[in-house]
Amino acid sequence: MSGRARVTLCSAAATLMAACALLPLVDPATWIFQAAFLLAVQCGVGAAARRVPLARPLTVAAQALVTLMLLTFVFARQYAVGGLIPGPEALRHFGDLFQEGADDVTRYAIPAPLTAGIRLMVIGGVLLIGLAVDTLAVTYRNAAPAGLPLLALYSVAAGLSDAAADWLWFLVAAAGYLMLLLAEGRERLSQWGRVFGGAPRSPGEQIGPVAPVRTGRRIGMAALGVALVVPLLPLPAIQGGLLDGTGAGVGAGSGGGGTISAVNPLVSLRDSLNMDEDRTVLTLRTNTGNLSDLYLRIVSLDDFDGTTWKPSKRHIVAVPDEFPTPSGLSGDVKRSEITTRIAASDGYAQDWLPMPYPPSSVRIEGNWRYEPVGMTLVGDHGQKTNGKTYEVKSLDVQPTREQLADAGEAPGAIRNTYTEVPDSLPPVVARQARDITRGAGSDYEKAVKLQDYFAVTGGFEYDTEVEVGSGRDAIARFLRDKQGFCVHYSFAMAAMARTLGIPSRVAVGFAPGSPQADGSVAVSLKDAHAWPELYFEGVGWTRFEPTPTRGSTPSYTLPDTSGETVPELPEASRSADAAPSAAPSASTSCAAADKKEAEACAAALPVDAVSQGDGGAPWYALAGWSLLGAGALALPLLPMLWRLRRRSVRLASAQHTGSAAGPAPPGRREEGSPDDLRAEGAAGSVRLDVPAREAGEAAVAHVLAVWRELTDTAWDYGIEPDEALTPRRAAERIVRLGELDASVGRSVHRVAGAVEQVLFAPEPRAEAGLADEVRAVRAALRARVSRTTRIRAVVAPRSAVRAIWDLSDRWTALKASWAARLRTPAWADRLAGLARRPGRQNG
Repeated sequence: MSGRARVTLCSAAATLMAACALLPLVDPATWIFQAAFLLAVQCGVGAAARRVPLARPLTVAAQALVTLMLLTFVFARQYAVGGLIPGPEALRHFGDLFQEGADDVTRYAIPAPLTAGIRLMVIGGVLLIGLAVDTLAVTYRNAAPAGLPLLALYSVAAGLSDAAADWLWFLVAAAGYLMLLLAEGRERLSQWGRVFGGAPRSPGEQIGPVAPVRTGRRIGMAALGVALVVPLLPLPAIQGGLLDGTGAGVGAGSGGGGTISAVNPLVSLRDSLNMDEDRTVLTLRTNTGNLSDLYLRIVSLDDFDGTTWKPSKRHIVAVPDEFPTPSGLSGDVKRSEITTRIAASDGYAQDWLPMPYPPSSVRIEGNWRYEPVGMTLVGDHGQKTNGKTYEVKSLDVQPTREQLADAGEAPGAIRNTYTEVPDSLPPVVARQARDITRGAGSDYEKAVKLQDYFAVTGGFEYDTEVEVGSGRDAIARFLRDKQGFCVHYSFAMAAMARTLGIPSRVAVGFAPGSPQADGSVAVSLKDAHAWPELYFEGVGWTRFEPTPTRGSTPSYTLPDTSGETVPELPEASRSADAAPSAAPSASTSCAAADKKEAEACAAALPVDAVSQGDGGAPWYALAGWSLLGAGALALPLLPMLWRLRRRSVRLASAQHTGSAAGPAPPGRREEGSPDDLRAEGAAGSVRLDVPAREAGEAAVAHVLAVWRELTDTAWDYGIEPDEALTPRRAAERIVRLGELDASVGRSVHRVAGAVEQVLFAPEPRAEAGLADEVRAVRAALRARVSRTTRIRAVVAPRSAVRAIWDLSDRWTALKASWAARLRTPAWADRLAGLARRPGRQNG
């Protein structure tokens, strides 16, 4: 097997070994076999293209084209021409699959099911990384930078996974990379001819590059050992990094049956709420006699970081036929079961299902999952609420003030989880909570005092012009200014309750809607609302309403009005004679009656803004802008990259040995090209089977390349070359202007002397060690200049202008070549024949 073929196999193996880190993320892991087959085809196309040989860019383009055709055949052949050639429909299908995969990634917990979208993302990502690795390590013969795409592939998997066996996948990925480096090193060594590796152990034993390979293996094993042992040492840890996969967030935990995880539900809620116009999103009918308590709860926010509230990471299971009894609710509390039939409008697309709390059963079609802690339903596989009609049976819990006041201490698990307050919460919040509740004898009395303080006695004003605010001082600023709307009040009361040791969370959903003439209830965007829920043992999670003039105050928080007349509560079903107005009352909505306040309430939800309608810009537009941005960032770096590449090629030319390959045709040779490198060698190391003439040409080429590198290096550091000087005079000028000492000056003159020898001696020969002389000169020049000059020499080297000169020379040579061809008799006869064809006379 040739060295190039060995590197090709190792590059594919390294990609697959790094891709093994993705195995714990997706179930089943059968995708790895399909990815391996497609990767083998991709690498085979590259090997064939290099053997033709094609130019390097054409080789990469051929591999990319075949990769696209393979993905088309696997994922979109029904939309492609002949099952292979992608057209506009196939590209649109790819976009849909990619969007579906992106949604599934954010929705599912680990391990996620192997949906079509996730399969495209995983297999396509492996092929993309494989193409990058093959291009760098094999096509461009530089395996070291190939570790960057391999690292990116491993880092994505490591950032998402928090499994205990992550060290194993790191070991596998690192071993693949080291194997690739060793294969490339062995292939490079083979170009030197026979390398001494020690005496043979037995007569006839082949001597090969044994010592360097063994040394590389030992270094690789030592590096792997250090990489595995260092994380176990008691070193300071860095938490909360970009790829921190164990931090708090939304997702499924461990345990049987968990298959789905959802992003912050307020994101999709705001998609539907933040509209320009108010409109009805839900229509319901219910048999309850008290509409004022019919809040439609979407989700609870129980993770408080001092700045905002968000859902915790929860385990999600299949929807049970009958929901369990709510946590903390005892049999002594009065309750009744109500039935509510809800119809969502076609324009209301929500991941989470709005329901009265606490639900006891749900009848709905589609793919839904159940979150037991919050007793909520979330859509699976892109399931949304739009257009859905469903029936919810729920409990109307009616605790008394005495039951709430006599509630015992909450269980330790609930108390520890729901009374946690971060250190970043300003002390004024806890201090003011104690002042407000001073004299209260129970947690219930403290909760009522907090509610009354915000809603009645505290002097707060409902104001939608107030910014939501962010940061650790947001709640303190609200308590000081006393202006805000539902989000401010619910967040502040829940945070204060936690400082008092009362378990609390924030619920998000819709306040009671508006009764209609036909007996139904309309819930519109203006009814978006947030309210606190506090836990009392024996009653469970209990709603409070601190927002002034919004929602409805729970009856169990009102003073005892025994003997007084209680006004009749609104009912869901009324006769046509009653003809209630469809307009909302001032006390049944989070939002104000006008459109401006409704939009402000919707915007109060603490979520990231996302685009409306079609879900944002199409994927190909985002990809195009991303590529454009990357190109804009990479454009200023082109001179530096070109200069680094040219320096590497020139200095490498002084270290390669000759080969039997002949020189390139006149006019086609590029200074320092790989073809030259295979023909060039140092003095005393030229193989015996290389003709003397070719060895001399190789010596001339590599000495001139090293001299050009020396003069360009001096140019980069401010010494402009003078092409009119001889090499000896040019060397004296570089030493004088560069203020170089005697030892470095001898290095400059040694290179200049080598140039004179190969140009004027009867038998040109290349001296060994010229590349080291140039490196010593570069270090000396770099040490004497200012920091600005050093930075410019790297980022914007002056000698990079040669790239433009090279392009100009190639264009001139190309035009001259085509002009010469057109002047040949064969071409003249062909053009004359075309002119004589019928139909050509008139143009």
